[in-house]
Amino acid sequence: MGISNFAAVINPPQSGIIAIGKTEKQPLYDPNVKDTNLRWADVMKFTVSFDHRIIDGALGSQWISKFKNYIENPLLMFV
Repeated sequence: MGISNFAAVINPPQSGIIAIGKTEKQPLYDPNVKDTNLRWADVMKFTVSFDHRIIDGALGSQWISKFKNYIENPLLMFV
C-alpha cells in the first residue's frame, strides 16, 4: 500500500498489535565504506501498541528488541 508507518489500534481481547510499514532504501553511516562513509540499506519502520493493563513498558521494550534482532538476522529464528 506504500505506507511508511502507522499506529495500529488494539481490539479486545488483544494484548498488543504490531504495525509494519514498507521498506525503503536509505543511506546509512558506515565507517568501513571508503570515501563517503555511506551505504544504502533497506529500512523498515514498525510500531507496537500494547495494552498496559497486561504488558508494561519494560516487557514491551524487551519484546521490541527481540523482534528487531530477528528481523535483522532472520536465520536466528531457526536456531
